[in-house]
Amino acid sequence: MKKRALITGITGQDGSYLAEFLLQKDYEVFGIVRRTSTLNFERIRHIQDQINLISGDMLDQTSMIRALSDIRPQEVYNLAAQSFVQTSWMQPVFTGDVTALGVTRLLDAIRTVDPTIRFYQASSSEMFGKVQEVPQRESTPFYPRSPYGVAKVYGHWITINYRESYNLHGTSGILFNHESPRRGLEFVTRKVTHQAAKIKLGLAHELRVGNLDAQRDWGFAGDYVQAMWLMLQQDEPDDFVISTGKTHSVERLIDIAFSTVNLNWKDYTIQDERFMRPAEVDLLIGDATKASQKLGWEPAVTFEQLVQMMVESDLQLLKAEHSL
Repeated sequence: MKKRALITGITGQDGSYLAEFLLQKDYEVFGIVRRTSTLNFERIRHIQDQINLISGDMLDQTSMIRALSDIRPQEVYNLAAQSFVQTSWMQPVFTGDVTALGVTRLLDAIRTVDPTIRFYQASSSEMFGKVQEVPQRESTPFYPRSPYGVAKVYGHWITINYRESYNLHGTSGILFNHESPRRGLEFVTRKVTHQAAKIKLGLAHELRVGNLDAQRDWGFAGDYVQAMWLMLQQDEPDDFVISTGKTHSVERLIDIAFSTVNLNWKDYTIQDERFMRPAEVDLLIGDATKASQKLGWEPAVTFEQLVQMMVESDLQLLKAEHSL
């Protein structure tokens, strides 16, 4: 029989890439979607006839129990979250309820329905925040600098707690920033590539951003979902940093994006205080040695290739949207 996998957050960037990857591995793929008045299936539309979508909510444990009881998956990937750092400052309670307590609800549902289910928790490099060492590895102490980061720390530790208390196969992937053409426009990478494409096509005239000096370890989401799957194939659950081990500034991101369309970024970019974080994180750069040694995982797409891929995708999308 085919393996069954349940993905929360399947309509998001990571969820769509993971669903594709699992389908290629001949899984039967199920996704939980929250019922709202406006449903956005854009990222999974091309595979929607190959996956099974069911209604559920990270705020409602009963729906989690029902989903697990009906589907009986062997693997659960928890990718659902309020995942935009800037929004977490404006909606800190909601962020905590979904991104932190939502993990507990799902873990407890697994413990109740079938403790043999293998569980993946999407942890984040934002947990390191005010970094205590460079680069960051699995043993690096956490010092989150946003409500989102704090919520992710809770989700990470409650996964470890359930693993140790109930002998669950619970694993956390501490993923550093990972992007793609499917990234939401609220994230700086996609904002930059989309705006560079708009300016090239004469649809916009400037790019407004916050801290140009902020540095991140950026990789390709399509590479990172493979690491998620590899983690759940291990005999013993564990925690893994997933990163490229290379860091780039926002300024470098902008430079590559505008160079891709043969423009000088300095002619169009304006720093705007509105986009500065109340508390900025320090230098985030991951050490994925453990993932390389134990999982055999390595990133395939370079930062330059990633940014160029995103700009070219945005050019095509905008041309189609505006009939250019």
